[in-house]
Amino acid sequence: MTHPPANPHGAHLTVDLDAIVHNWRLLASFGKDQGAECGGVVKANAYGTGIEQTGAALAKAGCRIFFVAHVTEGERLRRVAPEAVIYVLNGLPSGGAAAYRAANLRPVLGSIEEIGEWGSHVTRAGLSGEAAIHVDTGLNRLGLDPEDWRELAAKVGNGDYGFMPSLLMTHLASSETLDTPQNAAQASLFADMAELAPDIPASFCNSSAVFRADLPKYRVMRPGYALYGGNPTPWTGNPMREAVRLQAPILQIRRIEAGERVGYNARWQAKRDTVLVTISLGYADGFPRLPPDPDKPVGEVLIGDVLCPIVGRLSMDLMIIDATDAHPEQVQRGAPVTVIGGVLDIDRVGRMAGTIGYLMLTSLSPRYTRTYLGG
Repeated sequence: MTHPPANPHGAHLTVDLDAIVHNWRLLASFGKDQGAECGGVVKANAYGTGIEQTGAALAKAGCRIFFVAHVTEGERLRRVAPEAVIYVLNGLPSGGAAAYRAANLRPVLGSIEEIGEWGSHVTRAGLSGEAAIHVDTGLNRLGLDPEDWRELAAKVGNGDYGFMPSLLMTHLASSETLDTPQNAAQASLFADMAELAPDIPASFCNSSAVFRADLPKYRVMRPGYALYGGNPTPWTGNPMREAVRLQAPILQIRRIEAGERVGYNARWQAKRDTVLVTISLGYADGFPRLPPDPDKPVGEVLIGDVLCPIVGRLSMDLMIIDATDAHPEQVQRGAPVTVIGGVLDIDRVGRMAGTIGYLMLTSLSPRYTRTYLGG
């Protein structure tokens, strides 16, 4: 059943929780023969889909291990997934251990200082203090230097710091790229790091790595983008189900003559007599203001089953579309325009806007009316 949006002007985002669960189960199937458990990365408000709704659906489906970026995300997730193991990827901020304890969250420790502070806190509190250890293998962003882990591994693995790590992990830098030696180099280095503490479960695979037979799965897999319909295998077709669809109603229709200009700064000029429609969606809703090339559209939308270009400079709250080639019966006040969905998958939308699908997902506006299917 189709429900009219609560905000009749604005865009309507449909999140298919059953598709997200399907995607998680597909990802999980790739680890079964190696005994790898599939977790779920739900940081950035579950990539824009809603951490409470998506987290609850995944937990109900059997996902037991989650990854967030901030304590506040972990606190929100904890309310809907009370039994889950929740890791906070961005580490332990100075003086922040008590907040982890209050919400039963596990920090991902990436420095000697973080390991020492966490160990001191849990020892004083009399806690077991489960936490992950993050070793950097080439991304050079967060994590222990390999040499630091070589020195600490035996002590940490023996509980000398007052806690036993529950996970050893690293982040891949280029798993979606087949022809780079970096993946093999990181895999080899991480294998060496894991051998230093063989009793600590290891985690290596992100979304793209799950699909690669040349990369080991270890104990825990950490897919994120693929859960939400993004393509983890850009070298071939997308194996994931569409999880989000964004539509907005036509607000106004106008006809202009060839040569007339459209939008701020007269950026776009009609080359023919043109039918324009305007919808209530702009850069305040997460779409980039400028196209990658001034002479190209920011992207395309679907009016009915016809792809129509976005024209002119994107406004804060409005988008202008060349609907000349759309079927006239679809070009009606209040008729839906599809901005994400169908052939306009999240990766294609990101490319057209000169960015990536990740950014388009995580920028999904709180102004959108949301409908959740399944779950």
